[in-house]
Parts: sequence; structure tokens; C-alpha cells
Amino acid sequence: MRLLSSDELEAGLRDIGARRYHRLHPFHHLLHGGKCSKGQVQAWALNRYYYQAMIPVKDATLIARCEDSDVRREWRSRLVDHDGAEPGDGGIARWLGLTDGLGLERDYVTSLRGLLPATRFAVDAYVSFVRDKTLLEAIASSLTELFSPVIIGERMEGMLKNYDFITAETLAYFSARPPQARRDAEYALDYVKRNARTPEQQQAVLAALEFKCSVLWAMLDALSYAYVAPRHVPPGAFVPEGDA
Repeated sequence: MRLLSSDELEAGLRDIGARRYHRLHPFHHLLHGGKCSKGQVQAWALNRYYYQAMIPVKDATLIARCEDSDVRREWRSRLVDHDGAEPGDGGIARWLGLTDGLGLERDYVTSLRGLLPATRFAVDAYVSFVRDKTLLEAIASSLTELFSPVIIGERMEGMLKNYDFITAETLAYFSARPPQARRDAEYALDYVKRNARTPEQQQAVLAALEFKCSVLWAMLDALSYAYVAPRHVPPGAFVPEGDA
């Protein structure tokens, strides 16, 4: 095992995204290509809500164990991005605007009663990873943000084109997110390139990004199994109208 150059480490991270990012998942091809029913879109938005809601919990966990005030100062902007500066602001509120627009009752979404078990397990595993691994690995796991602007562009174009129940207002979360993601990814990438100083640390950084990609992929696997084929919805999970 040898020490990679900074450029080689970045190339390795980008290669992981090119091969493993959930943009490649078949469910996203269906979603963005207009092949999903409204119930399937609802199921995606409802389950993804838990991921969105837990992002600031994950980030607060990271901040709490960080001794560098410069890193804490930078990272806290992510809390504001998702929680907002006041009630009704921020990414979580915009995501609830999406579920509202899809006709889901807000109390039902936020209660988490309709979650797929695999969604809960995957998201909780991510929060635990950030809590339990090294700070370097925790920051590296956020680097899926390197690839999110592309999938957001595909999502907005495809969903606005293909679904008459989707509007630009419904997708407000996605229109606001790309500049935040680019800022966050640039900071995290610079951090890991500067702080992964041994071959072992570099391999841990690469493994952290692979883990995060697996979290996102597993969530879509669960959606596909429950709502596309073979359509086995676990007891208690959301059942689209007409499928009950």
C-alpha cells in the first residue's frame, strides 16, 4: 500500500462516484424517466424524508466531536441549510413541501409510521457511522455531495417533463440545493485531501465514501422491492392509494 498523491486520492473518490452513486440505480431511471406511478413517487418522497430529517442530526453529531473551531464554524452552515434559520425555512421544510404537493398528509410523513424498515436501518447506519468512525471518515462520507448536482439536474428536468402532478414549486428543495452541495463538497474534499496523510487514512476515506454510496443504494433497493417488483410492502409501511 502506497501513499497516493492528492490528485490520485481525488481521482479515486470520483471513480467511486462514477461506479457506485445511486444516480445509476434502476429506480432512479424509472423515477426520472416518467415511468413511476404517483404512488411510487409518493413512496420515494416519504422514505427519503427520513434521510433528509436525519442529516442535521448527523451533522450535529459530527460538530459535537470536532475540536477544531474552524471546522465547526464551517460545518454548522449545513445545519442552517437543512433546519433553516427559523421555522418553515430550510431543506427539511422544502422537502415537506414536496410531500405536501404529492398529496401526503404532513403528520403522517413526519410520524415516520409509513417508513420501510430498510430505510430506517440504512439511515440509522449512516448516523452511527458518523458518530463512531474517525472525524476524517465522517467528513469523507459526506462526499456524495460531489455528485449530487448532476442527479438533481436530471431529476428536475425529468420529473417536470414527465409528471403532471409535479410543479417547479413542488421541487423547490432541488432548485435550492446545488450551490449548497457544491460548497459543501469542495470543503469536504479539500479537508480529506489535506488530512489523509497515510495510506491507511486514504483507504479509510475511500471506504467511507463507498459506505455512503451503499447507504443510498440500499434505500433504493428497498423501494424497488416494495413498490416496483415484486411489490412486497412490509407490514405497516406506506401503501399507495389503490394498492390497499
